[in-house]
Amino acid sequence: MIDARSLMEKRAAASQRQFLDVQSETGALAAFLEALAPAPLGMERVSLDDALGRVVAESVEAAVDVPGFDRANVDGFALRAADTTGASEANPLTLALIGEVLTPGVVPTQTVEPGSATLIATGGMIPRGADAVMLVEHTALVEEADGQRVRIDRAVAAGSFTTFAGTDIGRGETVLRAGQVLTSREIGLLAAVGVAEVAVYLRPRVAVISTGDELVPPGEPLRSGAIYDSNGAIVAAAIRECGCEPVRLGAVGDDPERQREILRRGLEADAVILSGGTSKGAGDITYQLVSELDDPGVVVHGVAIKPGKPLCLAVSAGRPVVVLPGFPTSAIFTFHRFVAPVLRAMAGMPEQAGETVSATLPMRVSSESGRTEYLMVGLMQGAEGYAAYPMGKNSGAVTSFSHADGFIRIDAQAEQLPAGSAVEVHLLSRRLATADLVTIGSHCIGLDYLLQGLQSRGLTTKSMHVGSQGGIAAAARGECDVAGIHLMDPVTEEYNLPFLEPGLSLVPGYRRMQGIVYRKDDARFHAGMTPREAADAALADVACILVNRNAGSGTRVLIDALLGGARPAGYAVQTKSHNAVATAVAQGRADWGVAIENVAAMYGLGFLPLREEHYDFVIPDARRDRPAVQAFIELLGKAETREGLSRMGFTPA
Repeated sequence: MIDARSLMEKRAAASQRQFLDVQSETGALAAFLEALAPAPLGMERVSLDDALGRVVAESVEAAVDVPGFDRANVDGFALRAADTTGASEANPLTLALIGEVLTPGVVPTQTVEPGSATLIATGGMIPRGADAVMLVEHTALVEEADGQRVRIDRAVAAGSFTTFAGTDIGRGETVLRAGQVLTSREIGLLAAVGVAEVAVYLRPRVAVISTGDELVPPGEPLRSGAIYDSNGAIVAAAIRECGCEPVRLGAVGDDPERQREILRRGLEADAVILSGGTSKGAGDITYQLVSELDDPGVVVHGVAIKPGKPLCLAVSAGRPVVVLPGFPTSAIFTFHRFVAPVLRAMAGMPEQAGETVSATLPMRVSSESGRTEYLMVGLMQGAEGYAAYPMGKNSGAVTSFSHADGFIRIDAQAEQLPAGSAVEVHLLSRRLATADLVTIGSHCIGLDYLLQGLQSRGLTTKSMHVGSQGGIAAAARGECDVAGIHLMDPVTEEYNLPFLEPGLSLVPGYRRMQGIVYRKDDARFHAGMTPREAADAALADVACILVNRNAGSGTRVLIDALLGGARPAGYAVQTKSHNAVATAVAQGRADWGVAIENVAAMYGLGFLPLREEHYDFVIPDARRDRPAVQAFIELLGKAETREGLSRMGFTPA
């Protein structure tokens, strides 16, 4: 006979186990984020040995140039390229051999005068006077009446087999930006600029709890009616992928007091992820315990999606507390959709944008109206593209998620998708690691500042420094989103606009001052000189060495206009950055050059203003509407961005 009182209690308990108001997918996520406002928990400094996989918390600027000196790329002889003119196997030339041998770490003490050469090893420091290295294979040592000499059998151009100081990395250049994940490549980069420790975001500690009387830990004997706890393992691994540290608290049965105690332990961590017990069955008690939390407590219980409707999202004292559905596919799908973005934000990790592939459904698929459905599919390559085959397994199948190539989204209003429907497949793992914004063109630390602003918004960036003309060419070919340029038309003296091709548009950037840089103790130059007077003084002294810039750069245009056809010593030495110019002058390998004012100040050099130039941005019209490009344009126009550029010594347009 049924106990009426017991039946009434069970009915009352069941009535309390109904979902809260079921929310839409977007509404549920928005409510969770608003209640939580996830952000990094702080930072710590770790050694490079412990930095792999961590997230950079502060941008890292190079305190040194890399390389820090002009360096030989091969074994051979450091010499003046002009001394090799006309050399061939049929008509070899000889040069006097200087006595010192320049191996790595040896600082040259003798200048390479015209008609001489110095033996140098790969990685050796180029001595003053030399502007190229001759491969040892094209030389021979010979004894002549005036001593030992070097015979060469071919000519070389200035800069051959030489890497100039600051060409790879310039002092003050941003080498890593906050939000970047450290791999072996980034760690090597930090070591190259002398960084022994790096600031990284703290790893949030996330408690992982599985619930259910049926669960058995992997490795133990499986009793009748039980299943192995796979959710604990997969959730813990997914937490690590989000840059967090899982704290495995194991599986607990459907005992309210035991679950309450383990939840209390979990709340000692920075977040708690439970699985199971969030539905409305008689044994589902986990969500009831979570509903006892406050500040603010349960935010969402029930989401109009399939799989994953029973999802419970709560917040307690700034900690996310999530109860995932117990079925494996439901659990891991809802984790990636609702929990992973929160954990990544707490860990300082960049947002993870999924890739999609266009495909065709080979068969009709039915769907439950009223809930957005995510259907796991396997991709098959056909003659006319990909076909997306439904996995045909429910949310309780362990292999649905692990074997699927991706998933398709079926709108809540749709009851079916006919065979032959075109669909977009969201890939689960095989994504293309492409940057959100690609810049090619002239390098500037102001551009570094702007890209850091995008990085802080979760956008990834990639840069290539090829000069202004190279940037315009890349933009015209559609190879980049933004090209930084500063080209002056020598006829009209107008900047940048005269160089645009059809399909390109210009976004005003900022102004920066170019000028002649020199060592302050060099008596040939002094403050108050005009650039013309300084250039005349340099040209009047044949021993005064110029450090030039690369052809195609905006700075090279200014230099050629200043020289008026003159070709002083060092003209053939073409460096690719302002830092390379400044370090050559500061270290005495050259005596003057042209660079921007803030780089001159960074190196303690004298500076004679030459011209305020326009550093602007070329954008291909076909790429202008891309979100990252729009974000770049928006960032450039913000008052705080303009103030930041002004503090760096630039004048926003």
